[in-house]
Amino acid sequence: MLLPSPSLSTWPVAMLFASSLVHSTLASLPLVDFDRMGQVALTGAFAGLSLFDNSTPSSFDPSTTSLLSRTTQGALANLGNTNSGGSISAGCALGDLFYIAGSFSSIGNVSANYVASYSPSPGTFSSVGSSGPNGPVTAVYCDVPNNNLWVGGNFSSPGSSVAVWNTKSNTWSAPPFKGLSGANAQVFSISQNISSSSLFFAGSFVTSFAGNTTSVNNTNNPNVPYSPGASPFSSSLVPIPLQNAEIEAAPSSTNPEYSNIQTILCPAGPDGPDNTWLAQDGNSAVITVLTFSSISAYGIRLGNTFMSGYGTTGFSVTSIPDNTVQALSYVDISTGQNETCTNLCPLSTDPSALYQDFLFSSPVTLSGVQITLSEWTGAAPGLHMMQLLSSGAFVSAIADGNTQSCFAPNPSNVTLTGTWTTKDASTDIPATLQTVLVSTVAVGTPAAQAPTFTWMPYVSAAGQYDINMVIPGCADFQDCDLRTSVKLTVFPGGGTQPYVSTVSQQIQEDTTILIYSGPVVPSSSTFELTVTMALADSPIGSGQNGEYELVAGNLELTLTSANLTSSSGSASSSANSSGSAGILHGFGFFEWPLNSPTSFDATGTVPAASETFLDGVGVELYNALGASVSGTTEVSAVIQHSSGVLFLGGNFESSAGVSNIVAFKDGNLVALTENGLNGGVSSFALDGDDLYIGGSFSDTQTPSMQGKLRGIAVYHIDSGSWGALGAGLNGPVTSVALSNGQLQVVGNFTEALSPSSIASSAGGLAVWDIAGGSWINSGGFVLGNMTFVCPSTSVGGNSDSQFLAGNVQSMAEYGSTGFVMLSNSANGPAVTPVSVQLDANVNSSVVPAMNRRREHHARGPVSWFSHHVKATLYPRQQSSSLTLPPSPPTPAPAVLAGAFWSNTSSSEEVMIIGGNFTFVSASGTVSQAVAIYDPSSSTINALPGSQVYGIVRALLVDSEQHLYVGGEFNLSNANGFAIYDLGAEEWLTSTQTLQAASATPIVRSISISASKPNAVIVAGSFSQAGTVTCQAICLLDTQLDQWSALGGGIQGDISSVSYAGSNQEYLIAGGVITLPNGTTTSVAQYSFPNATWTAVGNPTDIPGPVTALAVDDGNSSSIFAAGRTSDGSSPFMVFWDGISWSYIGTSLQGNSNISQLLMVPLQNTHSPNSVVESDRMLMVSGSLSDQSFGSASSVLFDGEIFIPYITSLSAQGTMGFVSALFYSIANFSFVQQHFLATGIVILISIAIAAGVVFFLALVGIIWTLLSRRDDGAAKYDSSDEDKDSIQHRPSSLLEHINAATRTTILGTSAFNVSTEKEEMAREGGSAEPDPFGPDGSNYLRAETPSDAVVGTMAAAEEYSRPAHARYAFDGTEEGELPLTVGLEVEVLDDRDAAWWYVRNPQTGQEGVVPAAYLY
Repeated sequence: MLLPSPSLSTWPVAMLFASSLVHSTLASLPLVDFDRMGQVALTGAFAGLSLFDNSTPSSFDPSTTSLLSRTTQGALANLGNTNSGGSISAGCALGDLFYIAGSFSSIGNVSANYVASYSPSPGTFSSVGSSGPNGPVTAVYCDVPNNNLWVGGNFSSPGSSVAVWNTKSNTWSAPPFKGLSGANAQVFSISQNISSSSLFFAGSFVTSFAGNTTSVNNTNNPNVPYSPGASPFSSSLVPIPLQNAEIEAAPSSTNPEYSNIQTILCPAGPDGPDNTWLAQDGNSAVITVLTFSSISAYGIRLGNTFMSGYGTTGFSVTSIPDNTVQALSYVDISTGQNETCTNLCPLSTDPSALYQDFLFSSPVTLSGVQITLSEWTGAAPGLHMMQLLSSGAFVSAIADGNTQSCFAPNPSNVTLTGTWTTKDASTDIPATLQTVLVSTVAVGTPAAQAPTFTWMPYVSAAGQYDINMVIPGCADFQDCDLRTSVKLTVFPGGGTQPYVSTVSQQIQEDTTILIYSGPVVPSSSTFELTVTMALADSPIGSGQNGEYELVAGNLELTLTSANLTSSSGSASSSANSSGSAGILHGFGFFEWPLNSPTSFDATGTVPAASETFLDGVGVELYNALGASVSGTTEVSAVIQHSSGVLFLGGNFESSAGVSNIVAFKDGNLVALTENGLNGGVSSFALDGDDLYIGGSFSDTQTPSMQGKLRGIAVYHIDSGSWGALGAGLNGPVTSVALSNGQLQVVGNFTEALSPSSIASSAGGLAVWDIAGGSWINSGGFVLGNMTFVCPSTSVGGNSDSQFLAGNVQSMAEYGSTGFVMLSNSANGPAVTPVSVQLDANVNSSVVPAMNRRREHHARGPVSWFSHHVKATLYPRQQSSSLTLPPSPPTPAPAVLAGAFWSNTSSSEEVMIIGGNFTFVSASGTVSQAVAIYDPSSSTINALPGSQVYGIVRALLVDSEQHLYVGGEFNLSNANGFAIYDLGAEEWLTSTQTLQAASATPIVRSISISASKPNAVIVAGSFSQAGTVTCQAICLLDTQLDQWSALGGGIQGDISSVSYAGSNQEYLIAGGVITLPNGTTTSVAQYSFPNATWTAVGNPTDIPGPVTALAVDDGNSSSIFAAGRTSDGSSPFMVFWDGISWSYIGTSLQGNSNISQLLMVPLQNTHSPNSVVESDRMLMVSGSLSDQSFGSASSVLFDGEIFIPYITSLSAQGTMGFVSALFYSIANFSFVQQHFLATGIVILISIAIAAGVVFFLALVGIIWTLLSRRDDGAAKYDSSDEDKDSIQHRPSSLLEHINAATRTTILGTSAFNVSTEKEEMAREGGSAEPDPFGPDGSNYLRAETPSDAVVGTMAAAEEYSRPAHARYAFDGTEEGELPLTVGLEVEVLDDRDAAWWYVRNPQTGQEGVVPAAYLY
């Protein structure tokens, strides 16, 4: 019971300040038990939200650059700041450290010049050695295999624009190529090729090459998996398909997972079961491959197995049918040198080598090979890969003969016109045949009308090739007179003109004819080498019977060189020359093979032997840009597609009009569709065939995207088309990264735009959901000019860590527009941001992001001011001037109300939100004010039907699936209040509308009382409902669909409604209320039983209108109210203890607004006091400023101190506003339940039962002994031995023991009293009373369901009682009833401690459910 307090005037003002002592620190946040409330959501007008923490800075100096970490859920944390004026441009992870680079002299209060490291485990920064770069660093690359950190930028030492930090020796050095110079001498990007074997340097620099000598291509073919055991030449040879060959390997392993030789022709997975072949233990092995056709082979590719206890170390290769042991050349992986072998060739056991290529001295024509594995390690030899390498490429004239090669995206192919038939021809190799196609054409037919045949061989890599056509001799076919000459047209690609020749097919013997020799570019989705055969323009011969015959055989391509640098394209153009003969210049691009054993000075002239094929990119750029390679021209980003195509972006424009982005393909620069982009490119991210591009553009160079490429675009490589990400962003993008199916985008922007140009707040960080194709909530909130973001990486054992940096103005740990989900965690609330984005109205203007700075001082909890203060602190209200203050500003997007609803059609519990916002639903339509959010699928949808135009302030869902919507809005014929049928998906129009005397009706509260079934209470500012006069508050009978006033009605406005009493029979209303007796008050009570209104306490003790109130668990003597003083200058909070009102929270500053008061349960307890019970706290929400704790959006009050709990930020970085916390379990209990583990409960039960049994047995034994003693002392009388004496026999004692055991363990009656006897006992019958049965003295029903869980009920009741489901229960077994969370049920029988018999009142179904699942 709360004790009465002295009158207001008895407390001196000095006591006010004595009681306002501040706790400067807070060890941990109170543990609110959100899980007991069901699903919980926090709503308001905010874009970012953080848990209150004194250790985290809440304001930032935007002149510094902050390094932030980001979790996979998007939560942000500030790690450290640079010196004023500092910047961070790049970063990467290496081992346990994350390296940061930019232009700074310190970070995290640690001196570090340009490069620093961050260790996540202690959370500290460190400088990186001494003698590091002496200028700004703009690019980094972490070479994990070699433990090297590569950096690039604008510096001269230790290398020119490039330097290397070795983490093993902890030393800085120049790169092996000394560095890069010329132009602006700055490196902006360092990236890797697709095989991770080379580094690409991009920027603004000039290179020189000795171009008069044929260069060696040090880059392996990107279209096959990289292996150091292959050379650029060997990796360009297409493997011969062996699917149809006869392959025998003997002896094979007895393990079926390793005995199938076919699995190693093109392994589907890593070395292991079903991807590896092993010989039988203790045996050498022979693998024989027979193709039964004539093929041209250049060598063999073998991949060793690294299975424990197996591996091949020596082998030989014999060609078939000549049975010649072939001499092989190969690359020694340990030295990088070329070696040869014959009878015994070594196979590397280095696990870094996926395979090794062994080449013949020249192409060999054969029909098969035999591989002898003669030496091994462990139990037996084995292989993970085996391929026969062609001479280069090949294509059969017969379509069925073109099977797909390993690593090839598609097989070779042929097309033809006219009619062609097959013929078989013998070859030079015994027992082999070649099938060809032939077609006849009438003599005199024009070549354009004759049949044609086109070969399209798959070519894996660019190079110099000889193309040979196999022509079977006419003597074999006996068709020499039919033969004539044909015209062959070769399209090699790469800008090379078609090569046309005429070949005679009047050849007696089988002949291979060279039809082309020169450069050939690789096959891709947009190009294939073609060789077309047609009738010659002037065919030779006279034909036979008036016809010619055309013969189509196979084509064979022989690779002669894997390099194209000097002889083709513009690389040899005279425009690219210097004073020295043959010197070629490149701009903005340089390739360095990581395993290159050579070193040279790239600031001078790069030797020809050290040039790579892709160094031609820089040469082509230099030629294309001409004199514009100086000034602001730069290459900022480079990335390589899996096809080998290289994309380069930056700030440049070629003489051909190609702008800011270009591709290097087939040895030439190629313009992208619409000639690129109309602004600079800063960053790339590649996802399969989709290239994401960030920069400062808005459209393609030739406008084609309606200006929707604002700062961000996607280029679909496979189709060569552009795509937009919504409508882009309202500012430039500096960096992009891919992580977890999302694209993270950072830059200097404030909004992300949907396709319909609806703006979502994005203060420098935006996230694009690739699968969903929409901008989504990033999960964290930041406002600033962000400069860098990296993909998720693993640092120090922390997987999926992501880092970003920039000039931060404001930041919140969690980002979410208008609402988040809350649940329990060990150290405070677990906050779950929602992924959907809520937006302002469609025509919202762009708000500058960089012109505000949030002022906030984080402090600890503050003690509350004394219960009673002088009246001069708050002026007493004057009833004549009392008006409800205007609602606090809630700029869109703002969520002001919410309700949970169990969707019966999907059995999912969803959230319905209302407020001031717009959104794009899952169907793509734009809606506003009301939305349904599904947490399970993270989707948001509108209510089908008419849209609400205005602001929604109250929501309620009843048991009939009716949604009641209140606020300030218009909807068809409804103003301020409407009803929606969620089941039928339609608005109900039968209810009469609300009306206001001079303005639009405003509904602020919609509620129900347990004491008034089938009734909804609507409160706010209105004058009548339909024809019923009921100002400010009205009751709607949902069955009769009729309005009525409460009691005699009131005058004024109501802002908040709560309930008191054991059955909510008292309604407590806050606002500006004039009662029927003329009394004006801020808090009034309405009694449903008496239908009367009364003021709560002395109205003059409350200094102004009330905007929020809370009743402590239905206790009418514990009411909290908040509002603003009658003059509107200050907020206040007061407490009603059943006798008088007392002030609390008087240190709140004048700009504070309180939107909600709510009592919440705790997981633990606080110190007891007379205001708030120890198992709960009062949550105060709104926008709160206090001279002690600074600013907060939600604080907790334990009856003595205010504890800052949650802070929030608006999209502009100003203080946010929390409107409400709502939850799914309406009648949760504050009582804390503590359950023992199931095993312990069972052991305790057994112990108790055993103890009872032992005790009863002991009593029985004593009783028997005493009875026998009495019998011995008495004189024997046979008449005493009657049937009643049976009770003294051991069987009777055993019956007692069994009955006691049955009562203890099973909970049944001790003597199994029949149901009839129980009924007679209830009805006052004469049945013999049961000493163990229930009666008035020993039978008590548990006060609460949770009490009943601990102790069982002893008898059935004649009535049912309501309960709710705390958890979901599937109820699939016979006799069980399924439950959903929050479902109301009727308990029919709760006598069993574990299972209760209940009824679902909605369906009428009955069944048993776990008792612990109900409350």
